[in-house]
Amino acid sequence: MIALALIVVLLPLLPALATPFTPRARPLGALAAASGVATLAVAIVLAIDVGGGHRVQALSGFLYLDPLSVFFLATIALVIALASMGSAAYLQAEEERHELRPLQVRLYFIFFAIFAAMMLGSFETGNLGLLWVLIEASTLASCVLVGLEGKPISLEAAWKYIIISSFGVTIALVGTLFLYFAASDLSGSPTQHLTWSFLFAHAHGLSAQSLRLAFLLAVIGYGTKVGLAPMHTWLPDAHSEAPSPASAMLSAALLNTGMYAIIRFQALTRAQLGTHYAGRILLIFGFASVLIGALFIVLRGNYKRLFAYSSVEHMGIIAIALGFGGVLGFYGALLHTLTHAIGKAVLFLTSGDIVLRYRTRLVDEVRGVLSVTPLTGAVLLLAALAVAGSPPFGLFLSEFTIVRAGLQRSSIVLVAALLVLLAVVFVALVGAVADMALGGSPDRPTGSAAYTERSGRLLAAVPLVAGLALLLVLGVWIPGGLNQLIMHSIHAIS
Repeated sequence: MIALALIVVLLPLLPALATPFTPRARPLGALAAASGVATLAVAIVLAIDVGGGHRVQALSGFLYLDPLSVFFLATIALVIALASMGSAAYLQAEEERHELRPLQVRLYFIFFAIFAAMMLGSFETGNLGLLWVLIEASTLASCVLVGLEGKPISLEAAWKYIIISSFGVTIALVGTLFLYFAASDLSGSPTQHLTWSFLFAHAHGLSAQSLRLAFLLAVIGYGTKVGLAPMHTWLPDAHSEAPSPASAMLSAALLNTGMYAIIRFQALTRAQLGTHYAGRILLIFGFASVLIGALFIVLRGNYKRLFAYSSVEHMGIIAIALGFGGVLGFYGALLHTLTHAIGKAVLFLTSGDIVLRYRTRLVDEVRGVLSVTPLTGAVLLLAALAVAGSPPFGLFLSEFTIVRAGLQRSSIVLVAALLVLLAVVFVALVGAVADMALGGSPDRPTGSAAYTERSGRLLAAVPLVAGLALLLVLGVWIPGGLNQLIMHSIHAIS
């Protein structure tokens, strides 16, 4: 088991190790796609082995796996697999158009690999100090991807991302230090005072005042990484300027890494202080995020920014679900984590095809996608419907579960407010995408075909079709193994 845990972190690094031997996107992309699929396979094996309620702990808690860990591990590994296949096609197309130099291709695959490995590693540690280190390392690695194109606007987005995100993670570090201080009266070694299993087992002995401050700082700090309002301001710029497969990783993987840390802090806070304190804080930040996301989605403009604000909205929904609490609330939050990750990965990968073909990122300059490229247009429409919460896709089921949790454990006024905001998002997001896919011919001519070779077209299509199929399956049927994994994940933090 320990060997598999190490392998799943090391596999994504294979393309980075190959960059000294070739700067070409085709072989590096093929290796990235293969390593991404292999990573997903190993993550699924770990999820099956650990997801039944087992725990793996070694190296004084620095290596730790429980059902919640492997749930997030498998979710992010799925995103990495989809984004790796998308990267292979996208980078090859950009290289053929001479948009990227050999150095940029090398940098992309090096830092994509490090980014993936750091995120996967963050789910495999039980030490909350090391968790902070790995999350900060993922920030530094992904920053290079944001500014990869070297244009003034992308460099500005990269600097904005690194400054705001690092400032937020610094606040999370202070929260971690307050948690350490809260455990100062507990017996055990100093290392154990930051070890998740030890802290959770002795949560009733934590200092209440220090724990309150630790949780608040963790929500603000890691919430910056998650993109919770009002700490979200880096997110639209970074997601819109990064290469589209990197945008998929940022939106569908990186945000969930910060949410995972918040869930761990919430579990400790609930065990000592009860449900109300942590729940109120998460509801405040959650509703603020859904409101901000809805308002900016209405404004349209850049479609990648539109999808980025959709991520702000969905992270808010997950925070609201965690705030509602209870089995239904946590079940809805975890299911929404998975379904949103798949849906947003598909949506951003689809946007990559549109960027390559139309050479613009403005909603009003993209028309007739369905007639120009039927597969991309169809996936764009269906993925937008899925992300907006339409049945029969998985996000409808997760949002329905969250609404049920709210009716069971919270105020009907809050549930009604959430439903109104979801309706606004649905109309705005689907309306914008429908104009892009179904609208008439654009005033400016479309570019040439996005992928000039059959292999490139096939590799670009696989993650889109596979992701959309998964969303459809999860909308009508939750496999028994996944249901068991989610239930055991809830038990691990209850």
